[in-house]
Amino acid sequence: MSLESTLIDDVVEYRVQQGIAIVTMMRPQYNNAQNGQMTYALDSAFKRACDDDEIKAIVLCGAGKHFSAGHDIGSPGRDVDQSFDRASLWYDHTNKPGGEFQYAREQEAYLGMCRRWREMPKPTIAMVNGACIAGGLMLAWVCDLIVCSEESFFQDPVVRMGIPGVEYFAHVFEMNPRVAKEFLFLGERMSAQRAYELGMVNRVVAKDELEAETLKMAGKIAEMPRLGLQLTKQVVNTIEDIMGKRTSMDMAFGFHHFAHTHNQLISGDKLSGFDAKAMAKANKQQANSERAR
Repeated sequence: MSLESTLIDDVVEYRVQQGIAIVTMMRPQYNNAQNGQMTYALDSAFKRACDDDEIKAIVLCGAGKHFSAGHDIGSPGRDVDQSFDRASLWYDHTNKPGGEFQYAREQEAYLGMCRRWREMPKPTIAMVNGACIAGGLMLAWVCDLIVCSEESFFQDPVVRMGIPGVEYFAHVFEMNPRVAKEFLFLGERMSAQRAYELGMVNRVVAKDELEAETLKMAGKIAEMPRLGLQLTKQVVNTIEDIMGKRTSMDMAFGFHHFAHTHNQLISGDKLSGFDAKAMAKANKQQANSERAR
């Protein structure tokens, strides 16, 4: 039984169930595309879970058909020009010129926020249904475990924009380098089964069993001692960083912003003319082409 359920800033639901915090993205009308409002609401929810000694595990999921279609690049709620109460020491981006606007914003809201969430001292599970695209990958990849439904898929199509992958560039750590190149070069959808075979996903289950299986896993984790869980997570994360995860992300982030600036100089648009509708149309055409093979 749910002991607590609140809505944070109208876009994230926070629910507690038997020592598990269930954090749900609540923009299903936009396939849970992440605007600033949602990003900071997620941060508030995660902080709340970390501050609560009764919470032993955290589950992240999306309302509706899809986990997340990525960053908001075209909904009526796109708020790229809005200031928020920042979670890091990065300065406000809204009054900055040129590439500094985008660089400062994404250091805080994308790369910085994802790193902050990766370091949460409690185990996290991404419960993925439907699409997990581009910025959606970042939300799933910061979690310690991923459980997904059989029909879910993963995709990073931003090379179409001339950009080398999303800001939290974990591709080479989530899959081997050759597959990461395929994933990015082609921009095609990766099935849940292939993601499982590559080790990117922990479990693939039937859609109608997704929530029950995820909560069952979270419940087993919640039986473990809190400090033991935290130390184990810290050890694994630190080993990844020793292997170069953090420094490689810094390098990729620099190239990412060079691409934004190049696009702005060439086309007048940092996304090379792609908005949400154009990306959705291109994805649909590609999916139809894949099915026709």
